[in-house]
Amino acid sequence: MSALSNPQLERGLGLKEATALNMIDMIGIGPFITIPLVISYMGGPQSLLAWVAGAVLSLVDGLIWAELGAAMPQAGGSYVFLRESYGPARWGRLMSFLFIWQTLIQAPLVMASAAIGFAQYLTYLVPLGVYEKKAVSGALILFLIFLLYRRITTIGRISLVLWVGVVATILWLIFGGITHFDASLAFTYPEGAWELNWAFWVGLGAATVKTMYTYLGYYNVCHLGAEIRDPERTIPRAILISILGIAVLYLAMQTAILGVVPWQQGMQSEFIVSLFVERIYGSTAAKVATAMILWIAFGSLFSLTLGYSRIPYVAAVDGQFFSVFGRVHPTKHFPHVSLLWLGAVAFLFSLLFRLSEVISAILAMRILVQFVGGALGLVALRRRWPPERFPYRMPLYPLPVIVVVVAWLAILLSTGSLELFGVRVHLALAGFGMMVLGTIVFLLRARKAGEWPFDQTATSRT
Repeated sequence: MSALSNPQLERGLGLKEATALNMIDMIGIGPFITIPLVISYMGGPQSLLAWVAGAVLSLVDGLIWAELGAAMPQAGGSYVFLRESYGPARWGRLMSFLFIWQTLIQAPLVMASAAIGFAQYLTYLVPLGVYEKKAVSGALILFLIFLLYRRITTIGRISLVLWVGVVATILWLIFGGITHFDASLAFTYPEGAWELNWAFWVGLGAATVKTMYTYLGYYNVCHLGAEIRDPERTIPRAILISILGIAVLYLAMQTAILGVVPWQQGMQSEFIVSLFVERIYGSTAAKVATAMILWIAFGSLFSLTLGYSRIPYVAAVDGQFFSVFGRVHPTKHFPHVSLLWLGAVAFLFSLLFRLSEVISAILAMRILVQFVGGALGLVALRRRWPPERFPYRMPLYPLPVIVVVVAWLAILLSTGSLELFGVRVHLALAGFGMMVLGTIVFLLRARKAGEWPFDQTATSRT
């Protein structure tokens, strides 16, 4: 029996728990470190438009995830969706392999971004130089792996406490902003702010790359599909509720900050939220807020690393990825090879890259396979499966799919470039290159194992 059927897993998560887990995954260090970047790219309070654009794209893309998640409520999420959408005996093998392949890179990028953001915000409490911040981010990754390198029976209570802390922190920030709001700061735009020229759209694209980074995670419930009660109803609702809830919180927080901290100053600050609290309540409260943000960052890093370490493991156990990733620790009973790989690569990325580069690289590595591939896979699946196999069907199909594909490709082109070992590389090209390299590895592995497309029996199957 496939590992993905997971007969031993209990469907014990209801709508409340599923929504909370989604929101925890969405809110980490992201919204606290990207605000200055977004303001800088847009050049003023009109940066709120990038947060709206990110929310709209997330909501439309969420319709696709909701339909796929309700139709295939299994462990594995995108791995299962891509495998089934493109055919488990043929192209689905390649697409699901590519998803795991890019996870080996993009998951450490996500981990590195959280660690780098942690080190950046720590400088508000402890002055650190460039190399000292690198040392902190690298040490945080090592400490995280140390904590996870043990038997973990449950993180449900930790997740609930974390969720309460996250929401309480943001509500506190919003309340402070409302009670000290200055409309002349929040809605005074620079000259030419709304001229819809080429510079405006380039700035909006670059800013939306950063806001989308903060929204990512609304599909987390799909990876927990085998543990969701009444998944046909719960998964779509959890996705849409969490996106709408987070969008309201983000927009309110961003507006509140702009009404207290002048945008000209905010775009230059690496810890704008701490500065915001300091303006309202003083330095002591700002230090408390910074400590809460650091706690949120570490809790999110802990949770996402735990989840990511299971993805290569699931594929390896299913026989669709390198078997070494399916190894389980002999006494602690967790996928230690997968965890150590992600930790080692994340450690390297935390030392090599800057925060803005990592954020853009995360999206560049994921867009073609996970997002565009998933959207087009739904179209293929609708042609192969009868309507009754889709408990939830999105409205206005196929319009959301078209919008999502176009929007994701536009964001991919807006990810910019980074310098790697002295060579400037466009991230869109790097993302495509990872697909090509993954395809070559897949073909070499398939040829050695005598599997599709080199197995004529598999090729002839429908």
